[in-house]
Amino acid sequence: MECVLAEALLSQSQDPRALLRALCVWDTPTPAERVETLRFLLQRLEEEQEDSSGASARPASLLLQEAVREVAAGHLVPLLRGLRAGRAGTPDGESSAPRDRRRRVVRAACGALRACASLSGCPQLAVGLVNEALGDLLALRPASGPEEEEKARAVLGERSGLGAEEAVEVLVAVGPCLRPIEDRALLERVARTALAVALGDEDDEESGTEEGAAALVAGRLLPALGQSSAVSLRALWEGLLPREEEEPEPRGLGPAPRVARLLLVLCALADRLLASPGVGGAPKEEVPDPRCSPGFWRVVQAGLVHPDGLSRKRARYLLQRALETSAGLGADCCSGARDANEPSLFWWLDKKKEELLKFWENYILIMETLEGNQIHVIKPVLPKLNSLFDYAMSEEKACWLLHPSWHMCIYKRMFESENKSLTKEGIIHFLELCETKGLPGAPGFSEFIIGPLMEALSESSLYGRSSGHKIGSCSPLGMKLQTFLVTYLSLLSEDAKSSFLLKFIKKMTSRHWCAVPILFLSRALAHIPRCKVLGVEGLLALRDILQCTMITHQILLRGAAQCYLLQTAMNLIDVEKVSFSDVSNFLMSLRQEESLGRGTILWTELCDWLRVNENYFGEIPSYIGFSGRCSLNVYVQNLVQDYIKSPSLEAGGNCFMPDWHEAKLVAVMILLAADVEEMKNKFSEKKKTQNELKAFLHPLMDVLMKLGTNAYIPLLKTDKCLQLLLKLLQTCSLKGSLTEDDGVLILLQNSVVSATESIFEFIVRRLTSSELSTVSDLERCHLYLTTLSALVNLHGKIGFKNNNSIWRFISVLKNASILHLQDMSSEKEPKLNEQIQKVVSMECLAVVCGMLAQKSDLHLDSLDVGSLEKFISSFHLNQIVRKPLTEEQHSLFEESSSSQGWGRVVAQYIHDQWLCLSFLLNKYYILMPTTKDEMLEPFLQVVPKPVVILQSALEALSILPSDQVLPVFHCMKILVPKLLYSSESLCIESFDMAWKIIYSLSNTQLIFWSNLKAFVQFVFDIRVLTVAARIKGQSYSKIKEIIYKIIEMSTTKTGVFNVLISYCCQSWIVPTSNNLTLSQDPFSSARDYIELIIEGCIFGTVFRRDQRLIQDVQAFIENLGCECAANIVTENTNRDDHYVRVCAIKFLCLLDGSNISHKMFIEDLAIKLLDKDELVSKSRTRYYINSLQHRVKNRMWQTLLVLFPKFDQNFLDQIIGKIFEAGFVNNQASIKYFIEWIIILILHKFPQFLPKFWNCFCYGEEKLKMSICTFLSVLSHLDIIIQNISEMKPVLKQALTVILQWCFNHNFSVRLYALLALKKIWAMCKTLHIEEFDALTAVIESSLHQVENMHGAGNAKKNWQRIQEHFFFATFHPLKDYSLETIFYTLPRLSELVEDEWITIGKFIKFTDIPIDSAYQWYLSETELCELKPGDWSQQDIGSNSVEGDSQLEWIDVQKKVIPWKNNVPDLELDLVFQDRAAKLGKSISRLIVVASLIDKPTNLGGLCRTCEIFGASALVVGSLHCINDKQFQYLSVSAEQWLPLVEVKPLQLVDYLQKKKTEGYTTIGVEQTARSSDLTEYCFPEKSLLLLGNEREGIPANLIQHLDVCVEIPQHGIIRSLNVHVSGALLIWEYTRQQMIKQRDVK
Repeated sequence: MECVLAEALLSQSQDPRALLRALCVWDTPTPAERVETLRFLLQRLEEEQEDSSGASARPASLLLQEAVREVAAGHLVPLLRGLRAGRAGTPDGESSAPRDRRRRVVRAACGALRACASLSGCPQLAVGLVNEALGDLLALRPASGPEEEEKARAVLGERSGLGAEEAVEVLVAVGPCLRPIEDRALLERVARTALAVALGDEDDEESGTEEGAAALVAGRLLPALGQSSAVSLRALWEGLLPREEEEPEPRGLGPAPRVARLLLVLCALADRLLASPGVGGAPKEEVPDPRCSPGFWRVVQAGLVHPDGLSRKRARYLLQRALETSAGLGADCCSGARDANEPSLFWWLDKKKEELLKFWENYILIMETLEGNQIHVIKPVLPKLNSLFDYAMSEEKACWLLHPSWHMCIYKRMFESENKSLTKEGIIHFLELCETKGLPGAPGFSEFIIGPLMEALSESSLYGRSSGHKIGSCSPLGMKLQTFLVTYLSLLSEDAKSSFLLKFIKKMTSRHWCAVPILFLSRALAHIPRCKVLGVEGLLALRDILQCTMITHQILLRGAAQCYLLQTAMNLIDVEKVSFSDVSNFLMSLRQEESLGRGTILWTELCDWLRVNENYFGEIPSYIGFSGRCSLNVYVQNLVQDYIKSPSLEAGGNCFMPDWHEAKLVAVMILLAADVEEMKNKFSEKKKTQNELKAFLHPLMDVLMKLGTNAYIPLLKTDKCLQLLLKLLQTCSLKGSLTEDDGVLILLQNSVVSATESIFEFIVRRLTSSELSTVSDLERCHLYLTTLSALVNLHGKIGFKNNNSIWRFISVLKNASILHLQDMSSEKEPKLNEQIQKVVSMECLAVVCGMLAQKSDLHLDSLDVGSLEKFISSFHLNQIVRKPLTEEQHSLFEESSSSQGWGRVVAQYIHDQWLCLSFLLNKYYILMPTTKDEMLEPFLQVVPKPVVILQSALEALSILPSDQVLPVFHCMKILVPKLLYSSESLCIESFDMAWKIIYSLSNTQLIFWSNLKAFVQFVFDIRVLTVAARIKGQSYSKIKEIIYKIIEMSTTKTGVFNVLISYCCQSWIVPTSNNLTLSQDPFSSARDYIELIIEGCIFGTVFRRDQRLIQDVQAFIENLGCECAANIVTENTNRDDHYVRVCAIKFLCLLDGSNISHKMFIEDLAIKLLDKDELVSKSRTRYYINSLQHRVKNRMWQTLLVLFPKFDQNFLDQIIGKIFEAGFVNNQASIKYFIEWIIILILHKFPQFLPKFWNCFCYGEEKLKMSICTFLSVLSHLDIIIQNISEMKPVLKQALTVILQWCFNHNFSVRLYALLALKKIWAMCKTLHIEEFDALTAVIESSLHQVENMHGAGNAKKNWQRIQEHFFFATFHPLKDYSLETIFYTLPRLSELVEDEWITIGKFIKFTDIPIDSAYQWYLSETELCELKPGDWSQQDIGSNSVEGDSQLEWIDVQKKVIPWKNNVPDLELDLVFQDRAAKLGKSISRLIVVASLIDKPTNLGGLCRTCEIFGASALVVGSLHCINDKQFQYLSVSAEQWLPLVEVKPLQLVDYLQKKKTEGYTTIGVEQTARSSDLTEYCFPEKSLLLLGNEREGIPANLIQHLDVCVEIPQHGIIRSLNVHVSGALLIWEYTRQQMIKQRDVK
């Protein structure tokens, strides 16, 4: 058509120049058709010029050359510049029509320029045009500096340059006109510039070229340069990837954007660089071969794991293209290797073509499948990963044939998946490699483990326990990690092992790991066999990990991690490279109260390690005070001496306290050295050990013995000695420490006791002589008083040998403190030293009161307690310590870092006041008055009035910081029971204020639990509960309100409810001194708070995954027992949610059914539980397996089973109807078992209820259809039920009568249950030889014979066998299995209840707050029920096939939702017109137009868009282009609109559009059922077909049907009238495509 137009124009004009000038006159905007006509004309002239010959043509050619140069320079170039200027003012939201028109103009103008360059006869025109376009392109390249920026500006000059698109198109069009030899430099410069624009700035990813310009250059210019000239292609390749020999060390590929640009460029050049055999213009030897470049393959590998999906798609395309090229060429190639010992990144041998193709086919399949992120699709493909290793390794040579980095790409993609299940599968598969494959040394494996693998291992959720593992077992991932690390390290050399482990440990310090990952990584390290691979740097790295683990709140997990890291140090440290000083500093990072407790197995292992390696440790650095190599004993002796040594300079007495860290270090090393010495002399004399310990302690004891007599000992020295003394006593007294036959402890205690009087004399002198006068001295005061308390406790343990002297010192301290406090008048202006002494004196009194409270059994006549009590009673409570004078404040501010402000000082003073008052109230609380006006006894005048004290307590709560309110709570515990009758409102106010404090502390781990315990003790004191329940006032309601607030808090903070229910249950059932003061039974109030027990019995939330994970890991650590020292030294807090139910159940077990109050409580509880069950059953909340409703019902029936032995006949008569009614409800399996069990027990114990049971079978079928199986299951245990019946025949007869009618029920499950019951009961009848049933023998035997001998292997026969083997009918015994274990662990486990509901019997035994009588015999089941595996007969059949399928080593066929790679070129040119892009992709475009203007729903339009794109329709016509922005459209189209031309035609414009297409030769086809419609199976589609689809409801309107050439209908065989419009359209589109494919095949 174009040639005809050009010939017609030339034939009408004798002078082509005039014709060219006429065509170069255009309006604004420039009509695209006019420029295209100019291009056609010039191209025709170019063809004629090439065909012309002879001298006669030359003059005309010269005139034409002049004309075309004028057209190029005078018209076309200004036109292109004008297009850029016009686009500058165009808004961003420009519609597609003007953009497409402008692109047509640009393409036509550039095509005309190319013809002009050819016709001009002057190479300079092409060079000039390229130079000008290149200058404009340089402006797009990021300038590397001011000089280059100035150069680009000079190139442009003052002219208006070309835009990005125009410059690129000019270079694409004119570039092929350049000469390869003469213009070589220019070609190379064009290539380098284009490459710079495409790649952007390598150093700054944010300041590079825009993505649009890069895609434009890569999509248009680079392919053109590659195709036009081998020079350009070589320049591009050398600029893209330097030769490997020029780059000895592989450079980093840069950030992710850099890799993405490299892939973009490589894909643009793929047609030339990786051309198919016989394709390509340049000679083969001139084209670089990327397959031989390691840099190319590194880019591909980086792209395969790129975070951007498009970049990964490009990398897979390059890989596939390279493979096709290799297979097609048939020549061997190799990319080379960096190291002679490493395999090449890529190689190809034609003789191994089949094996290599198989390997890469599986590899690409796996990478494609990983894009889906769906575990059910990916898991069947993973076995192919094993085959990749078989291909990639040579078993004979024990080496890699293909570089293992390809496998690492697969694992890295799995590790970085958003699907955590896929990540876990990938990690486990990788960890199993060494164990299953026996991999040879793999280059890069260590870096991969330290990098991507450990990054993936930082995710806590991966360590969850699998469904097949028991609670308390180790995480499967944790076990595999341990095995992998041990196996992998065994393959490494010593040097490699040392380097790897150091990097591994440092990686653990590079981030704040969560508690669970750090625990299992530490555990894996601890299980590495002993080897000397780490030095000081490794020890420091381990210490850094310990500091990281301190941030977690899970104390048990933190302690366990510390234990494992210490074991790691002992296993891996090379002792010759570290000194005792390094080890001791490392040990200080361990918390003794969490891990390294004396007397634990870990402590013993540490002592043994020190003993074995004592003589091999490295030299001690000189800065310690001594240096060189020495024994442990010598080191410790020097350490103590250096610690005790007096400092050279001491600035007076007002110095700060020394840090406790050094004292802790010295104390631990003393005890370690002593225990090591004792271990050496275990079987010899102990005197040597004692002598060594005495030598260690001698410097300390020497100072302590002189404290009382030598007043000139430096203050810092005394502080350090007392600190060391305290740390020694604390370390020895930690939980887990040895107590019996501990020679070290005994010697230490005796040594300390001998110095007690000297220490006491020093401390009392310091505290009473006004020597403490600064704020920093308050810390020193605390040190003295803590030492005083520790010594008193020590004397209490070993016996008061010097009782009088000790209490004499305490008496002096008490009297002096009282005197100081009395002498200081509040009228005087405060001075700092006086105020400090006041605070010190009050703290001394508080400590003395604490001692008196603990030693109340001693006769303390010499102490004169009466004067202390009178002084305390005279307190002005909440009296503050005023701030000192202004001129003294400078010293206060200097010490603010230690005192944390004067407010803390005041708070401490008030806190100590309440401590003293607490002592007084505890002593006299029985005789305190209960009303405001009641008079005190004469001898009790020391006790203040309770109402006044409680009001002061409320004031104290409002002014004290939250961490200082504990003694106030203790006082309120005594006051509130006394005042609840007379001052109820005041007590309620105290409840509210105390709860606000507790609520504010809920996120504070350290002080929350002690305050919560004190709060519960005073609000839920048995006396408070009794009084509140008796008066039934506002306090009663407030207490119940607090109960539910605590339960609500428990849902987010585990362990809160445990404190409440444990305290209340103990108060009600376990006698205490407080209970004995009550005038009535403490249990009397329990019934008034029965809701507390009900909530406790059903308590438990549906755990989040992270909560369940923490509980599982804690259970695993607890199961380790003594093996993990953290279990020994940490306090067992019983904060597991299970302990709430355990406490409630053990409380119920202790109730006595013969006790009338207990009996009433039990019956009331049972009725409320049944009512709650009925309420839950009627609720509209979703009820599914393991839902919260299911769990609550399950817990209620468990509680009823526990209570059953305490029910009598009269009470059961009241509730039996509700129990039977519960059997009619559609319950989950676990609840059915409990209901059936309790019915069996009731009928066994009280056969009188059998008539009521038979009545349950008399209801209509509608009520029984969902529940009859429950009652038939009960009859299966009729042998248990009739054990207590003397006359069994009537019962058996009634049972047979009932069962037989259900044996023929239409429901298969009902028949199975009935036949099972019939089989068991008939066996009983035959055993008893009952002749009356002979008439039924034939029917029963026939039925049983038929079911036993069913033919075939269908589900019926399988289910009959399985129901007989089911645990509830085959193994379960309702009487012998009646135990807590069966109720709370075995039955929930066998009924497939979620593991959160399994409560092991160990938890009942471990929870000792509520003791159970030793006569309690039903803890454990008597049968083998607990040994069975879970599995319900009705559910087993579901998974039988899948289990067999999973066992296959490799799946035969898998999902492969991928596009053939030849059509899978990444979308480089989104801005190109659809036809050009389709041609670039090699996509087949048909002549089918689909018109969907009548369709309204975005979902149908999105689906049609996807279908049209898949089958290559030429266009999709829609009513409005706005539909493509709809989310529903995009969800179904999956970006198809980017690859398919969309045309907007309004419904009202359809008539004109159809007529227009008819004139273009299209056949208009409607998809509609009409009187003349053709059958789809018989209709033959023309090539140019237009398919009109109707509206979803109305179809195609009648007026449009008249304009159609034909209507086609889809034959139907169903009843529904029509198909969905998308489905209808898809069927016709496919039929059109199928017919065209057949025609094309026939033509070929």
